[in-house]
Amino acid sequence: MKNAVHFGAGNIGRGFIGLLLSKSGYHVTFIDIIDELVDNINTLKKYPVQITGKPEKIIVENVSAIDSDRNDVAVEAVVDAIVDADIITTAIGPNALKFIAENIAQGLKRRLEKNRKPLNIIACENMFGSSTALKNFVYAKLSDDIKSELDKFVGFPDAAVDRIVPNQIGGEKLLVTVEDFEEWDIDAAQVVGDLSDIQGLNVVENLNAYIDRKIFTINTGHAAIAYLAYQKGIADISTAMKDAEILETARDVWAETSALLIEKYKFAPAAHRRYVQVTENRFANPYLSDEVSRVARSPKRKLSANDRIISPASQLIERGILPNTLAKVAAAAFKFDFAEDKEAVEIQNFIKENGIDAAISKYTGLTPDSKLFKMIQEDLNED
Repeated sequence: MKNAVHFGAGNIGRGFIGLLLSKSGYHVTFIDIIDELVDNINTLKKYPVQITGKPEKIIVENVSAIDSDRNDVAVEAVVDAIVDADIITTAIGPNALKFIAENIAQGLKRRLEKNRKPLNIIACENMFGSSTALKNFVYAKLSDDIKSELDKFVGFPDAAVDRIVPNQIGGEKLLVTVEDFEEWDIDAAQVVGDLSDIQGLNVVENLNAYIDRKIFTINTGHAAIAYLAYQKGIADISTAMKDAEILETARDVWAETSALLIEKYKFAPAAHRRYVQVTENRFANPYLSDEVSRVARSPKRKLSANDRIISPASQLIERGILPNTLAKVAAAAFKFDFAEDKEAVEIQNFIKENGIDAAISKYTGLTPDSKLFKMIQEDLNED
C-alpha cells in the first residue's frame, strides 16, 4: 500500500482529498494540530463521508493522524512520514502554508538520505499558485545544494480544487458532509513521476485555463448572486436562485464569462455549457446553500482588477464585447454595506468622504476614461 501524508484533517481534508487518496489505495496520514481530531482518527481508524442527497455513507479506512504540535516525538513522526510518503497534500488554508514549511523541509532533507523515489507535494488551497508558494516557503529553509538535489525528484504541482462543503451539523464523530461534485486539476508540467493511480485527479496541460474556468464561472457567479440577493434582503444563495430576476442575471453573467472562456481557451462550447449548468444546479441545491452575507464578504478583494468581476469584464472589453451584466454586478458590489464586514464598511466610508467615482478608481484600478469605469458609473447613477 502506498503512503499519503495530508496536512489538514478538516472537512476538505477528510471529505475531499483524503477520501480520493484512500479510494485510490493509499494509507492517509493526516497531520493536524487539533488534539481531539487527531485522537478520534487514531481511535476509530476510519471516518464516514456523507454525499448530499444520497442515503448511504462512504466509510474511509486506512487512516491515521499525527498532532504536529503535541511534542518533539510527534514532530519526529511527521518527518518520518514525509520520508516514506508517495505523495504529500495540504488543505489548511493559504495563510497556514508557511507554518508547515519547517516540517516538510526537515522531512525532505532526511529523504535525500533514505528515499529518492519521485514525490509530488500538492497544496490544495483556494489560491493561485499555492504549491509554488509552499515550495518557496520550504526552500527558504534549505541550502542551495540541497534544493538542487531535491529538484531532481520532488515536484510541487500547482492545483485547482473545487468541492462545496456545507455547514456541518452535529452527527457522529468525524462525519463530514460534502456535495457530489468534485474537481481536482494539477499542472502537468510540474509533476514528477506518475500520478495516474489517483482517482479524481486530473493532470492537465494548461492549468490556468481550468483555474479561470472555475473563478469566472463559480466565483463570479456566486458573487453576482450574492450582491444582487443582498440588495433584495435575501439571506441565502439557494433562496436567491428561486428569484427569477436574480437567476436571469446570473445566467447573463455566465453568458458573458462563457464567451470569454471559450474564445480565450477554446473550451468546447457544449462541454462548457454543461459545466455552467452543473454550477447553476449546485447553487440551487438547498443542501449546499450558503449565507449571502458570507459569499459577498470582502468586496475590496472581489472588486480588484485581477479578481472575479473586473478581470473578466476587462478582458471582454479588450475583445470588443460589452460586459453589461458584469458592470451591473460591480455596481451592486459597491452597494454592499454589511456592517459586520470590514471591507464593506471601508468602501462605504470612502464613498461618503470621496464620492463614488473616486471609489471606482481606488478599488477597481480603472481610470475614469475607461469604458468599464463608465459602465459601472452609469449603473450606479441609475438608482
